[in-house]
Amino acid sequence: MADAAAEAPPVRLVVGLGNPGPRYARTRHNAGQRVVEQLAARLGAGRFAARYAGQFAEARGPRGPVGLLIPTTYMNESGSSVGPAAGTLHAAPDQVLVVHDDIDLPFGEVRGKAGGGHGGHNGLRSIAQGLGGPGFLRVRIGVGRPGPGFHGDEADWVLRPFDEPEDQVDALLARGLEMTEAVLADGMAAAIARFHARPPGERAKARAERRAEAREEDNPGDSHQDPGDSHPPEPS
Repeated sequence: MADAAAEAPPVRLVVGLGNPGPRYARTRHNAGQRVVEQLAARLGAGRFAARYAGQFAEARGPRGPVGLLIPTTYMNESGSSVGPAAGTLHAAPDQVLVVHDDIDLPFGEVRGKAGGGHGGHNGLRSIAQGLGGPGFLRVRIGVGRPGPGFHGDEADWVLRPFDEPEDQVDALLARGLEMTEAVLADGMAAAIARFHARPPGERAKARAERRAEAREEDNPGDSHQDPGDSHPPEPS
């Protein structure tokens, strides 16, 4: 891992995405912000101060000084905060790490990525504009997609508080923090190799669980139930 870290430029700016104000503080869309707040505590960062249209603090990371930024713009204007901060720190896009929620990952999963598209995420779209390209690093916090009983669109979903048990949310954020720290210490390639790996048999187990869930959705209720006792499914 040390060789990989030596080849990768050190991260100089870590950004935690979210929307400002207490109304959004516990929502899915603010998962990135919460991880960076925890990172600041772990690194013993100085007090956050209003700078770059956000809250900014400085800390000493494992590979040198690093700025920590939580934009106080709304999500779709994050680039107007990140761009000026990166410019002042002389941080190239591949030295900027953005921690953000991702509905395309199941709840509980954390993944890393270097560059790529925005996938419909307005914060990432704005940051790509602010940095002049999409080549920044990302730690993706899986918040999952809404289930069939949810009445609303994706925007409604990410602006809702988590409804999973609090200990599971805490575990998700802790894993996001752990991967963020790994990127700072060892670079994105090494962090991906570590965090994307799964124990032997886990993929097969996950596939079997998905097949079982699909069968339950296709055949709700006990499969041995007498047809005379069955009830039509409730409307979603």
